[in-house]
Amino acid sequence: MLQTVYQYISLQDLMWSIVLFPLIGAVVNGLYALLSARFGFKTSNLISALISCGLPILSFVAVLICFVTLIGFPEPTAITGPLFQWTLFDDFVIHAELKLDQLSLIMGLVVTGVGSLIHVYSIGYMSHDKGFARYFSYLNLFLFFMLMLVLGSNMLLLFVGWEGVGLCSYLLIGFWFEDPEKAAAGKKAFVVNRIGDAGFLLGMFLIYSTLHSLNVVTNGDYLGFETLRMNAPYLLPMATPICLLLFLGACGKSAQIPLYVWLPDAMAGPTPVSALIHAATMVTAGVYMVSRLSFLYVLSPVAMQTVAIVGAITAIFAATIGLLQNDIKKVLAYSTISQLGYMFLGAGVGAFTAAIFHLMTHAFFKACLFLGSGSVIHAMHGEQDIRKYGNLKEKMPITTWTFVIASAAIAGIFPLSGFFSKDAILWNAYHNGHIVLWLLGFVGAGLTAFYMFRLVGMTFFGESNVSKKDWKQVHESPPSMTAVLMTLAILSIAGGWIGIPAAIGGLDHFHEWLKPALAVAVAHEEGSHTEELILAVLSFLWVLHFVIIAWVIYTQKRDWPDSIMNKAKALYTLVYNKYFVDEFYNIAIIRPIRFISEKFLWKIFDATVIDGGMVHGTGRLIVMWNRALSRIQNGIIQQYLAFFLVGVILILWMLLY
Repeated sequence: MLQTVYQYISLQDLMWSIVLFPLIGAVVNGLYALLSARFGFKTSNLISALISCGLPILSFVAVLICFVTLIGFPEPTAITGPLFQWTLFDDFVIHAELKLDQLSLIMGLVVTGVGSLIHVYSIGYMSHDKGFARYFSYLNLFLFFMLMLVLGSNMLLLFVGWEGVGLCSYLLIGFWFEDPEKAAAGKKAFVVNRIGDAGFLLGMFLIYSTLHSLNVVTNGDYLGFETLRMNAPYLLPMATPICLLLFLGACGKSAQIPLYVWLPDAMAGPTPVSALIHAATMVTAGVYMVSRLSFLYVLSPVAMQTVAIVGAITAIFAATIGLLQNDIKKVLAYSTISQLGYMFLGAGVGAFTAAIFHLMTHAFFKACLFLGSGSVIHAMHGEQDIRKYGNLKEKMPITTWTFVIASAAIAGIFPLSGFFSKDAILWNAYHNGHIVLWLLGFVGAGLTAFYMFRLVGMTFFGESNVSKKDWKQVHESPPSMTAVLMTLAILSIAGGWIGIPAAIGGLDHFHEWLKPALAVAVAHEEGSHTEELILAVLSFLWVLHFVIIAWVIYTQKRDWPDSIMNKAKALYTLVYNKYFVDEFYNIAIIRPIRFISEKFLWKIFDATVIDGGMVHGTGRLIVMWNRALSRIQNGIIQQYLAFFLVGVILILWMLLY
């Protein structure tokens, strides 16, 4: 079959088709939506759906063919020839080319595979929305930029994708921009990400300036990943500031402390958008970037420790907030922040393969959870408060059981995918001597199990809080949505089986295959399988008992939390209000900036100095000069002769003296 494919298209052309298919879909659907608005004809949802879903599926098939082609090679790497040269300076050349290796193949499969499923799900979810074609244009564009991010062969192409997914998140989070609250959420995501992106840019500038000042021979390719890997020793003196600046960008894109505040508000967009952002695209970009540049991060123990500490604190911090959230999508949003913290914890302790493994399994169960929540919201006509749900399993069995499976996976229940990926991170943290970080991750795992099954119990089981009128209208979602949920549920179960560790009798194919593409922080002796197995069993029993406690409380004893809250009101208020971080940012940062902007930059500098002094002042000066000249040009010949005489005298005086 592969021979037949390559008779008509080369591997390099196939690689370019991976990113071009979604771009074509974005352009075609975008023009379709624009022409519809311009000429007033109604768009066909069928045409938009075929284009927008068919092309990402073709992109997934292209990645799959590349994967099958390269998997048999000892070093499965392919680089396209440059499509064009992006030259900024004489000695600084950027090639527009793509690179496939073990890491980018995994990311490509996740982005196109999960992304295509979310596109298919969106057909049913967005079927009644008047912006159907525009929505799918943005969705395809999102996929294009994410693929450019993970397949680009240099940091500048990665940054193009990095900024592109930021743009698309703004467009999709604020998709229903007629609502000021939703438009504000999109703006918040955009602004917060720009803060992180400033750090990313400074990191790139520092890489260039360091290599350039040392006269390192790079043939102008200062930001190519292969060039950076080969010349990493030259960057050793500046490794810490470079890595910390790049990690600031990762904190913004992947919603880590202190730049996580945009992600919960990102729930303002359509639910499939939330699934795409959280599972397959934007928020995973930071983890990918740190892993891709692992050869730089291992040069700086300070940066590695910072990544691990920020990840661990974010994991447990966001998990505590998730305990008391009542919006179904907000619970999942804080869950994503927490799980991303686990990924950075893994990367920070040197377990880059474990971080990418958890990224992959997280894409499966988090997409299932978000799309499952979308199915519930769809059936409940937009209601998102889980306190108004209950016993939905009677009306929505497929949504219920796929959601339960995905919840068990994220909680870390054996033998689902999340158990193996999360345990890999915890084991590496413990084995590499980071006992405190392991403990934080261990506690966070229990909290994750509790808030997820609190969500399950309040939504699908126990007594129903749905009004009788609304209960009659509750129904299971259409097949285009439930088929996707079942597919993702299967992946949530079996997606981690390729990473079963040797301690449990597996061969850990995922780790062994991905390991050559990533750097090794510290060479440790292989840990005891018995010790690893004991910790795995301990972790499983730990999360299982939280699952049971949450299940019992929120399906049978729902009055218990109220009595506990009354006894710890201060703590409850603090956590329920998300530690007042948004309020603190508003007082400490936003209000001062707004005050300075309005009272000084606008009223004094802009209105008075620029507008009043420079713009209008220039105009007034010209008017005054014009009036002065007009008084001189009065038609009196005697006056002209007097001016002429004075001028002659001045010229003679200048010549003589």
